[in-house]
Amino acid sequence: MTKTVETNSYTLDDVRALYSRPLLDLVYEAASVHRANHRANEMQMCTLLSIKTGGCTEDCGYCSQSLHNDAELDKELLMKVDDVLEQARKAKESGSTRFCMGAAWPKVLDGRAFDRVCDMVKGVTDMGMEACCTLGMLTEDQAFKLKEAGLTAYNHNLDTSREFYDKVITTRNYDDRLDTLKNVAKAGISACCGGILGLGESEEDRISLLHTLSNLDPQPESVPINMLVPVKGTPMENNKMLDIFEWIRCIAVARILMPKAMVRLSAGRLTISKEAQAMAFMAGANAIFTGEKLLTTPNPEKDADYGLLEELGITPRAPFTEEESKEVAA
Repeated sequence: MTKTVETNSYTLDDVRALYSRPLLDLVYEAASVHRANHRANEMQMCTLLSIKTGGCTEDCGYCSQSLHNDAELDKELLMKVDDVLEQARKAKESGSTRFCMGAAWPKVLDGRAFDRVCDMVKGVTDMGMEACCTLGMLTEDQAFKLKEAGLTAYNHNLDTSREFYDKVITTRNYDDRLDTLKNVAKAGISACCGGILGLGESEEDRISLLHTLSNLDPQPESVPINMLVPVKGTPMENNKMLDIFEWIRCIAVARILMPKAMVRLSAGRLTISKEAQAMAFMAGANAIFTGEKLLTTPNPEKDADYGLLEELGITPRAPFTEEESKEVAA
């Protein structure tokens, strides 16, 4: 895999050629890249909590939280700080080293709600965990405020390719997402940025998404690979599950293109066999979300996750030491 001299970036042809390689060759290379950049048999455990559920004005075709969709979902107001920190403490006790907080907002608005989220971030950081938020679109000033509160990473997925994007979402455009990622980078916050597979996109769309992700500057610190969980009442409720080898192929390509990133298996794992998950780990996935839900979609139970890791000889990543915690808060 080469980069162009002029731009120091991967070309679309580079990514297309990589994606088209025989799957087992691809997994073998991804495993080699993974072992050269990460501990081979270590998995980061993360927990995602919906701190404000439902009522979002965006029209994302896959999302149960959109006002435009008819999914059965109980709307909930923004949680209190103490309640969120109690959930963070439980996540830490269960082995999670990153605590992610998601609010169903199209964009962040300055005011008491945002101030409350900043207090949540500070509280999570103070207990020695990585703090991550996903709150919608973000201005540069808001990004700096989150950085001051101690935010480790900001999740803002691209979801799919630029070419397919308007088939999924019409209430914001692709550049809106890229602008938020630029604001996050300016503030010195790591980007957690990936996509969703199985939206009805083509293979070329998956290649385009991986091309865009790999050319972000800086590259994402974390790359969530989501498999669509069809939700009744959304336009995508009847989408067929993507072929599992395509899922693994995307994971392997992401690992090779973004060797330093944490490649996170996110939504959709509940319907994926343990054998397929093991192959994904071999292909370079080294982080999973634990807990009963990922925002509003079901997730494997903690015991099932830890049982699988034990069966494979994979060790959960240790919580931060005191010194590492200070580095995250700095």
